[in-house]
Amino acid sequence: MKIAIVIYEAPARFASRSNANAPAYWEAYQTYAQALGPAITGGAALKEPETGTTVRLVDSKRQVQDGPYAEAKEQLGGCFIIEAPDLDTALDMAARCPAANGGAIKVWPVTPTQ
Repeated sequence: MKIAIVIYEAPARFASRSNANAPAYWEAYQTYAQALGPAITGGAALKEPETGTTVRLVDSKRQVQDGPYAEAKEQLGGCFIIEAPDLDTALDMAARCPAANGGAIKVWPVTPTQ
């Protein structure tokens, strides 16, 4: 089954991507990705929340909102798309994600494409 491991991190941890802690931050994710190995079929780390843009249609008109967004306890940091034999295996894989300690990981089955 195809699963999205969606990563949410606290703002301070997210900031570790580009401060003095960056080498340790990225090394933890590299180790995690290596542990997942061939189960990974896709994914990406996202840039800072303020670089995102939200698009909505209101009365058939496009509305665009640039970041920053409302303060939140956690920010969407990225995702891994994996193949797992079952949900329990996917949950075990997600629990090993560096952000699971102090952040949140959503494990979300992916709808198969035609």
